[in-house]
Amino acid sequence: MADPSSYRPKPGQIPDSPGVYKFRDEHRRVIYVGKAKNLRQRLANYFQDLAALHPRTRTMVTTAASVEWTVVSTEVEALQLEYSWIKEFDPRFNVKYRDDKSYPYLAVTLNEEFPRVQVMRGAKKKGVRYFGPYGHAWAIRETVDLMLRVFPVRTCSAGVFRNAARTGRPCLLGYIGKCSAPCVGRVTPEEHRELAGDFCDFMAGRTGTYIRRLEKDMMAAAEEMEYERAARLRDDVEALKRAMEKSAVVLADATDADLIAVAEDELEAAVQIFHVRGGRVRGQRGWVTDKVENVDTSGLVEHALQQLYGEEAGDSVPKEVLVPALPEDPDAVAQWLADRRGSHVSLRIPQRGDKKDLMATVQRNAQQALGLHKTKRASDLTTRSRALEEIAGALGLDTAPLRIECFDISHLQGDDVVASMVVFEDGLARKSEYRRFQIKGFEGQDDVRSMHEVIGRRFKRYLQEKERTGEWEETPAPTGPVPAPQTALAALTGQAVGVDTIPDAGTTPVPDTVPDPDTAPDPDAEPREDDGRPKRFAYPPQLVVVDGGQPQVAAAKRALDELGIDDIAVCGLAKRLEEVWLPEDDDPVVLPRSSEGLYLLQRVRDEAHRFAITYQRAKRAKRIRSSPLDAVAGLGETRKQALIKHFGSVKKLKQATIDEICEVPGIGRRTAESVAVALASAAPATPAVNTATGEIIEDDDGGSTT
Repeated sequence: MADPSSYRPKPGQIPDSPGVYKFRDEHRRVIYVGKAKNLRQRLANYFQDLAALHPRTRTMVTTAASVEWTVVSTEVEALQLEYSWIKEFDPRFNVKYRDDKSYPYLAVTLNEEFPRVQVMRGAKKKGVRYFGPYGHAWAIRETVDLMLRVFPVRTCSAGVFRNAARTGRPCLLGYIGKCSAPCVGRVTPEEHRELAGDFCDFMAGRTGTYIRRLEKDMMAAAEEMEYERAARLRDDVEALKRAMEKSAVVLADATDADLIAVAEDELEAAVQIFHVRGGRVRGQRGWVTDKVENVDTSGLVEHALQQLYGEEAGDSVPKEVLVPALPEDPDAVAQWLADRRGSHVSLRIPQRGDKKDLMATVQRNAQQALGLHKTKRASDLTTRSRALEEIAGALGLDTAPLRIECFDISHLQGDDVVASMVVFEDGLARKSEYRRFQIKGFEGQDDVRSMHEVIGRRFKRYLQEKERTGEWEETPAPTGPVPAPQTALAALTGQAVGVDTIPDAGTTPVPDTVPDPDTAPDPDAEPREDDGRPKRFAYPPQLVVVDGGQPQVAAAKRALDELGIDDIAVCGLAKRLEEVWLPEDDDPVVLPRSSEGLYLLQRVRDEAHRFAITYQRAKRAKRIRSSPLDAVAGLGETRKQALIKHFGSVKKLKQATIDEICEVPGIGRRTAESVAVALASAAPATPAVNTATGEIIEDDDGGSTT
């Protein structure tokens, strides 16, 4: 690992003009390319205290062995040079979008004597007009089939074309009128090229002209009693309209725009692009990338624009580009796009109307693409096995942690402090094993103390189950290679397990929507048994993960030590820098950015956080809705509502006498006395205050509103 100070240029050597810089490693390989308005200011950011740098930036500067730069005259030139260098050197620390699939385009080969309409994938060629991209090749073929009766352009391959010219007989499409048969001279090269030009104009969105012209010719043919020709023109119009219906109208007819949306998390980002031409969505594509550099949404948008338009020119760059966030230098990027198009390009964030609504749709597609990517990654058995092995290697475990439990604390400014426990087995969430905790040992905000209490309660129940059932006797640690997850789990539980099946622990699954916390079963209650197997907390994990850094890890380890448990590993995952902390270690374990093990730990931590905050919000909502009448035994919702309806408010009910309360239908004297006692013993409500004026907000009776 290199020391950045060893290759840091002197401040006077770095110019303060726009430019592009390259970091190289000890083997002279380019590992990062960047651009800057002011090279001196930008490069100075890389050579500050390493502790102040983002972990990804710190990794890059310690991997590099030298830095060099090239001065340019404008920021537009810097943008173009940066793109060229990224494409040439493929630096490992630059964001590089990888397309999630190869998208098919509808292509018209205008570079041939007789242009051909076909489906094309891969790199674009000069002299070929492209439309799309499309989601599926069959969608292109359906569209072309409808349009060939109006624009009978050649679709055959070069071999078929030459064979037809040699024999003097056209192919089947020529006989049925879906090809003008230039191979046998039915049309001249000029007439066929004109047909191809009309086809391209229609696909580019200029549809109204052709529809109106065909309808006019149809009416004229009908007036001249050429009914067969009129019927053929009518069918042509219907075919073009059906082709147009395949692309939804979303914006005004003259709108040519690309809409770009980004969905991201700490590790990855997904980009979705909708191509709108002539007001219709003509194509859609998407990319997924690892965030190997410290980049925000603006930076991701700029990288996406470079990836999307770096090789484009002319009409392939639309008049408008709508984005969720503007790049760092939007004027330079807009000028770069305009240079590629040859005319003005508007780069902006949609603020209202149809364009904003369509951008929301693109954003939803980006979120779904990111979620699908993560789901595919998490569901792959080989990937999960590699993740568990990486965790075992990084934490120094003897075997892969086939069962991982993660704990998180959640509260709102010290109120409603709760904790969650989520369980992952074989790298997959097992929701039937999730548990929730209410902090009972103290009041107030203390995450470290809360973590100590929760870990202690969970493993105290484990020891009780172990002692009561006689199961889980200590056995010598297995030796040899790490077993496959499904096989090892079977050995752990004593049952045969399939690839993605996990033995049922006999507990009721915990739903994502948390029930009433006060009526939910207490996690520390005695477990039920109906099949002789241990319940709830009987299965021990191989790894305990806590959401937090050194203090939380130390608290968890201390709780295990107090119970005499020394065969369960503990680690913590700090969210800010995604560092893994181990007990009694002063320095964290930094897993590689592309590590599947880190990805799995983050999924476990995020799931624990989600489960904890859902429970905490449910408790808070119930507390806010609580009333002093809740403390009256035997008073149900119906009679509560009757009391409130009769008196108008809890405040007026509190001022009422027992005799007045007895006047409410269904309320006897004993219940009225209980209501009066409960209201009298209730703490006075805190008055509501207008934060702007400092005045107490009064209710209709002159009292303060709570």
